[in-house]
Amino acid sequence: MCIIAVGRGGAKLSLSANLSLFFRFVILRYKHYFFVIIFPVYLLILVMKNLEKWQTVNSRMVINHPWCQVRRDEIKLPNGNIIDDYFVYIKPDVAMVLPITESGEIIFVRQYRHAFHDFFIELPAGHFEPTQETAETAAMRELTEETGYVASNMQKIATLYDKPGKDTNQIHLFLAENVIKAEEQQLDLTEEIEVLLIPQAEVFTKIHQGEISVAGTVAALFMGLK
Repeated sequence: MCIIAVGRGGAKLSLSANLSLFFRFVILRYKHYFFVIIFPVYLLILVMKNLEKWQTVNSRMVINHPWCQVRRDEIKLPNGNIIDDYFVYIKPDVAMVLPITESGEIIFVRQYRHAFHDFFIELPAGHFEPTQETAETAAMRELTEETGYVASNMQKIATLYDKPGKDTNQIHLFLAENVIKAEEQQLDLTEEIEVLLIPQAEVFTKIHQGEISVAGTVAALFMGLK
């Protein structure tokens, strides 16, 4: 059954008006069930909002450096307000690997992160351009370059968004089991990486103690070791 009410001149009434008419009919027909089931559902529908996307009015690049790209957008909000200085960071995607050795140890990398002036324990990862290589190929490359270990195959764990309010990139998580040491590290000029092998049994303790605290790494561990 479908009830569509119309107003004068054949114009359709609003959704809320149609819902009101519908529930009046339901109350009369099924009044014994109204306050137990139907009325709570009705209240839920009334409070739900139909979210709308923001509209981009204008957009221009304000920083276009090989290592940093920032876009300034002028946007119109659903309520009509205009924001003329919303900044978006254009970033390449990230391929991250959860590598496990034959003996059940997880391979981490420990490296300096200048923004926080400290060292962090992370899973091997790196940026890549999706138009130039696949996420799986990038993950295998980063694993070998940063640790010297190789994987015969990889299993996709998930694709996550890091900061969708500001960043344009995605994080592609992979699980690589039975990895083996095959060669030496192939590091960039700015990289100085210590390779750590940590037993699986110790990983979640280190997370809760704050020794492993980078968001993407923590997400990959919880999803890959579940």
